[in-house]
Order: sequence, then C-alpha cells, then structure tokens
Amino acid sequence: MEFLILGLMMFLGLHSTRIFADGWRSSLRANIGEPRWKCVYGLGSIAGFATFLRGFFEAGRDPEVLWVPPAYMHHVAAVLMMVSVILLTAAYIPHNSIKARLHHPMTLGVMVWSIAHLLSNGQLHEIILFGSFLVWSVMLLRSAIQRDSAAGTTYPAGTTGATVVTVLLGGFLALAFAHWIHQALIGVKPF
Repeated sequence: MEFLILGLMMFLGLHSTRIFADGWRSSLRANIGEPRWKCVYGLGSIAGFATFLRGFFEAGRDPEVLWVPPAYMHHVAAVLMMVSVILLTAAYIPHNSIKARLHHPMTLGVMVWSIAHLLSNGQLHEIILFGSFLVWSVMLLRSAIQRDSAAGTTYPAGTTGATVVTVLLGGFLALAFAHWIHQALIGVKPF
C-alpha cells in the first residue's frame, strides 16, 4: 500500500502544479526551458505511474474488501466508460463539438473514469486509486475553469464531421479496451 500512496503523491502531485503552484511552474519552465521541463515532467510522471501501479498490484494480492458492488454496477460502469473514452478522445480530435461545449473533455473523462471504477470496485486499494483521481480531477477542472475565466478563453465551435469522428473513434476504442486491452494490461476482463 505504501508504493500505491507514494506513487499517487508523485504522479498527482506533479500533475497538480497547475492547480497549486502555477506561478512557480511557469517560472521554472522559463528558467530551465521547455525541453528540459518536458523531460523532468515526463520522467517524474513515469516514475510516479510505475510506483503507484506497483503498489496497486501488490495491494491486490491480499486485498481488503470494503464493499461488494452489486452485479448491475458493472453495466453502469461500462456505459460510463464509453462516455469517458469518448471524452478522452474529444481532447485530441480538433474542431469537435464536445470540446467546444465542455472545454476540458480530458479532465471530465478522467472524472467519469474514476466514478465508473469506484461504482464497480470495492477493495481498499481500488478506492484509494480511483478516489484519488476523482478528487484530483475535480480540483483540476475547477482550476481550469477559473483560468479560462480569468484569461477570457473562448473555444471555437465544433463541426459535425469532427464530432461524428470523435464519437465513433471513442466508441471503438472503448469497446476494444473493454474486450481485449483491459485484460492484457490490467489482468481483469470487464465482461
């Protein structure tokens, strides 16, 4: 459990500099340069990710069950995961209406991903992992909305074609992940 908590602190802490220390982050980026910043940020992210994954899988060997979700929660989670992956896809497809309306689809996608997994998992290490990401994504969304408001950020309107591509690609990725990739990477088959 120690590695899980340490890794989450490293990973989410690094990804929270924009929330809690945006001025320091900007100053550091300016002082060391963009390429070095990306290198430090990337290596720190990988180290945190690897650490919390190690802790997560170690804790899963002897799990502490806090609650057993009802069977229908897996179906609820599946629908939420479809929404989550479409939101994550919307962050990368230019000119789609989802991003135009929601502004921060990646953060919302992480939030929905967290909720889906909290509803369908009841072991302590799972609740720590997904709960941490939920709290972080709520704080990040709040911070991003405040930054947009202060900067007067506007988002261009989306097009129908880009939105259709986003939904179709996101739906395909969600199905592929649920049926094949999740088990290969995580060791759990959702269906």
